[in-house]
Amino acid sequence: QSFFFNDICSEFGPFRQCLVNPSWEGWKITGLGEGIEAQTAEIPVSYAKAQQILAEIWQNMKPKVAVHLGIAPGTKCIILEQTAKNHDYKDRDVCGFCPAGNFCIEGGAEQLDSIISMRSLANSPLGFTSKARVCNMSSAHRYLCDFVYYCSLYYGQRRAALIHVPVSGSLAHPDRLVPQLQAIILALLQQLDKHSSSPTKSTCSAG
Repeated sequence: QSFFFNDICSEFGPFRQCLVNPSWEGWKITGLGEGIEAQTAEIPVSYAKAQQILAEIWQNMKPKVAVHLGIAPGTKCIILEQTAKNHDYKDRDVCGFCPAGNFCIEGGAEQLDSIISMRSLANSPLGFTSKARVCNMSSAHRYLCDFVYYCSLYYGQRRAALIHVPVSGSLAHPDRLVPQLQAIILALLQQLDKHSSSPTKSTCSAG
């Protein structure tokens, strides 16, 4: 029996000095194999619009997991993010606005961790070539990536992941990047499936 996965993979639109977001360009040609359905959405670089889109995705589409892809200027490796913070969003978006009170969700927890162990993924082989590395960071920077990640973790009961990809270097090329993303996401889905089937699994209410 094949398993059906309803996954949302979001990418962030052009912003700051990046007119073309490589995370979006790379994902448009990515497939995850038979039995896995991946639906994509480009998230605008606007706090208000991003939050509205995420709330609608989780409420109406009810995906098994949301995988968000963003860019990480200055890095040469793929970064798997474990934690998102709720406060201190002071950088203005492309519309010139900051979120009200500089936080994601009023009354929300100070930080949220993904139910997926990014450290386990970062430490696993995953079939990477010798020059491709996966790093693990405690949290994303306080801009749209971290904002989107927190909102998705909140609305989706922590069933989300944020992957930062490089914008330059050999790993940024789709021929190198796409296979790495495929391997990471497939491993992520396997881990989530094991967690879901565990009789002692924990849950986190978004309300």
